Amino acid sequence: MTKQNLLDCHTRIKPFVHNTAILTSRLIDREVNSSIFFKCENFQRAGAYKMRGATNAILQLSEEQKKCGVVTHSSGNFAQALSLAAQSVGVAAHIVMPDTAPEVKKVGVREYGGKIYECKPTVDARQALADEIALKTGATFVHPSNDNNVILGQGTAAMELLYEQPDLDFIFCPVGGGGLIAGSALAAKYFSNNCKVYGAEPFEADDAYRSLQSGKIESNETTNTIADGLKTVLGDKNFPIIKELVSGIIRVTEDEIVVAMKLVWERMKIIIEPSSAVTVAAVLKQSKLQPEIFQNKKIGIIISGGNVDLSKLPF
Repeated sequence: MTKQNLLDCHTRIKPFVHNTAILTSRLIDREVNSSIFFKCENFQRAGAYKMRGATNAILQLSEEQKKCGVVTHSSGNFAQALSLAAQSVGVAAHIVMPDTAPEVKKVGVREYGGKIYECKPTVDARQALADEIALKTGATFVHPSNDNNVILGQGTAAMELLYEQPDLDFIFCPVGGGGLIAGSALAAKYFSNNCKVYGAEPFEADDAYRSLQSGKIESNETTNTIADGLKTVLGDKNFPIIKELVSGIIRVTEDEIVVAMKLVWERMKIIIEPSSAVTVAAVLKQSKLQPEIFQNKKIGIIISGGNVDLSKLPF
């Protein structure tokens, strides 16, 4: 995927997505002894960066494909994004969701016109049901993260961040299925002055960390994390990009996620979900563990989303 692919993608999706705000916090800057720039995709349409990739994927469909609709599997944010993107151009959206998905995300899917099919919360169960629906309806399967059009779309958030802050030393993003970090790494490669990209994930779902260590895609036996958006695994399209371009992945505990989430809610007065807080937690942690690397730097953080079930807050 080339620089021109990213530029074309950004032009294509621009009428359908927000160029979200970049916020700062003097208190958090003092905490980490660096300048932090928060790219607030919690303010994106459908409440998360996934609107970018979903829109790009929908806009790349042929007229024949549009008639049959799209199908995906998602714990919530991509489900909402694909439903809204499909609704925007009059396309049907079939959404497979684990029965453990937050109710707020199911409500969002329904509001955006998506049809929900529930399944067991495993990768195999999700894919099997999505394949069955595609066979029955003729719908085109759009993977939430392991799809080149989706990866390019997700990369436009980091593009916009680098346009505003071209001298960033680091960009941190959460890692679930790998679409955001792969897209962000491509954006950093083509639009930055040697900005390094780091991922963040929970210890309880650290497949990407282990994948980078082993050189092959690893899975999780259990995913007991409040970061519900980060329970999926990497794919064969995004992992090669991650292997080549990502500098490392920082793991954080559940307690560290809660502390970071609370800090942003209280100090920045914005709503972020646990999956976004993972990234903030990673920056807070590494600034203390490796001050010689991460202090006195310019650091971009992709705040991936703000779709929170208010009845199940972790604090």
